[in-house]
Amino acid sequence: MAGILLNGVPGGSAQAMAEAPRQLTYDVKHSVFGDIGTYINVIEASGSMITIKTTAHFLVKALGVGLHREDAQRVEQFQGDRLVFFHGVTVKNGETTEIKGQASGNNFVITSPLGTVTAPASIKPANPWSTRSIESTEMMRVDNGKVEKVTVSGGGQTNVSVGGASTSAREYDIAGATKYKVYIDSHDVPVMFVVDDDSGEVTFTLKK
Repeated sequence: MAGILLNGVPGGSAQAMAEAPRQLTYDVKHSVFGDIGTYINVIEASGSMITIKTTAHFLVKALGVGLHREDAQRVEQFQGDRLVFFHGVTVKNGETTEIKGQASGNNFVITSPLGTVTAPASIKPANPWSTRSIESTEMMRVDNGKVEKVTVSGGGQTNVSVGGASTSAREYDIAGATKYKVYIDSHDVPVMFVVDDDSGEVTFTLKK
């Protein structure tokens, strides 16, 4: 995305280069436990810099009893297609995990409770926000900082139900230690993604 310098233009500023933020809000449903929460990505673009701010709230209940609670706040920044910064705090059932990541030369260095890991510059967080977010052979788990090797396949057209309407999208399969399906529409918006969790499938569906 190209920015335009506005020096010398009355009222011009660096702020004018930024596009309006785009918010993607998802309803989250577990295949066993039903509705469990919401997931929000706010995408801000300014020149070649893209910032994604994520908020997640999950509460799993059975017979009215809370089994799992998870809240997260994360920020990731891309310079073009390259991840240059990541910071995330996830609280699962009262236990807090903080992950930090920073580009360094031809690498991306991740610090988490698992230790410090040097990953390739091409790594992407496991957080679908556009096609470019899945274009890598390695992904970082956003809840614990673990790096997973993945293969991405598919891209064929299919239809998914979003907001009660049939929506055309490209279907991608991401296979690794964790399996994902991501459905991206013609506007490069992930309208649905599915995570194959140990306890069942978790489906994120864009609210419209």
